[in-house]
Amino acid sequence: MDSPHGASVTAEDFGLKGPRGWAFRGIGIDAGPGSLVAIEGPSGSGRTCLLLALTGRMRPTEGHARIGGLRLPRQMAAVRRIAALGPVPGVSELDPAFTVAEHLRERALLQRRFDGSLRALLRPRAERIARAQGRIDAALDAAGLDPVTLPKAERTSVRDLERLEALRLSIALALIGSPRLLAVDDTDLKLSDAERTEAWELLRSVAAGGTTVLAVCSQAPEDAITLRTDTAAEGGTTGEDPARENTAGEDTTEEDTTEEGSADAFAETGRA
Repeated sequence: MDSPHGASVTAEDFGLKGPRGWAFRGIGIDAGPGSLVAIEGPSGSGRTCLLLALTGRMRPTEGHARIGGLRLPRQMAAVRRIAALGPVPGVSELDPAFTVAEHLRERALLQRRFDGSLRALLRPRAERIARAQGRIDAALDAAGLDPVTLPKAERTSVRDLERLEALRLSIALALIGSPRLLAVDDTDLKLSDAERTEAWELLRSVAAGGTTVLAVCSQAPEDAITLRTDTAAEGGTTGEDPARENTAGEDTTEEDTTEEGSADAFAETGRA
């Protein structure tokens, strides 16, 4: 049974095909609530497509999955309501011209508008502001980002953030909505070894707090449940049953998972 915070992630023979080939296929996983799941593979191997499919933002071609008990692809909209995106290029990116404070205020406002009940919207303004600030403070704390340490505090522009600081901000923005599933793309991109260690410690902390984490990376940490999307993987799924295999692209014919197939699927499949 799912916890009230995290969402289980299960899939069997999960695949997505674009006009010129498979973005990914044959994916299998069984991960409980509060798990840290790493989607590992080289760039162009369908990692981001898999991330978006498991969060209800791309429609799979074959197989099925359940996220927090919600079936994909049948309940994609419901999955989107419990799954939040951290940084995903081309989908959920930080605006480099915005300051940290502007990003936080905008996200808190959107959260209140789309998730709040009518009763919440009718609360006194001072109470609404206090509740929004409470959400922001809790999310920043969970993401390990203290605006006071930034060059211009909350007035620091995104363009002036270091890569790890921008990652923490993106995760904080996602956590403002208290999602049951957090999805992060390019987790270890352009990070030093020390920064990569910090990034994974952050995601472990989020998972330990009850939120299930899906994280795309080029190299997964040993303690993560790992899904492999590259065609060379002989056994990438390490969910509840380590003997299960993930053969993402078993075929070695023209239907292999390719960078072209991944790009086409990303362009052609509806994103919400």
